Amino acid sequence: MSQAIAFDTYAYVKKLKEAGVDERQAAIQAEALVNLVEDRLTTKRDLAEVEATLRRDIKELDVKIESVRAELDVKIESIRAELDARIESVRAELDARIESVRAELKRDIKELDTKVEVRFKELDTKIEVRFKELDFKIESIRSELKRDIKELEQRMVIKLGSLMFIAVGAVAALVKLL
Repeated sequence: MSQAIAFDTYAYVKKLKEAGVDERQAAIQAEALVNLVEDRLTTKRDLAEVEATLRRDIKELDVKIESVRAELDVKIESIRAELDARIESVRAELDARIESVRAELKRDIKELDTKVEVRFKELDTKIEVRFKELDFKIESIRSELKRDIKELEQRMVIKLGSLMFIAVGAVAALVKLL
């Protein structure tokens, strides 16, 4: 980085001498000033070298960034493929579970249908038995009513015959009395 700076030491020493400074002291001051300026000041060439170094470093960083980006792209694609595979696996598992539940529900519904059908048949049978029992009771009551009516008719005939016999006897007795 160190590059000699164009500094007119002769003109500087001359001005110091004109100001009353001893030549030897003026020369030492000029040398000290040159050293100070060279150590502390940056030249355009120094800046150009730093700029070139920075540009080279930036290019190297760009290459590294592209390399990392490419690696990340590969990893992202790998992760994406893995996620897609997992999603497909979960989807297949869910589909299988859904089908299993669907089959189970169909079986349960069929079982319930069978139970309901059996229960309806049992109820139909019970109702038929009850109707037959009622029919039998009704027939039994009809038979009893017919018998009771016949008995009643017989009693009425007997009572009516008795009344007629009494009435004929009473009429005959009235006719004799008269």
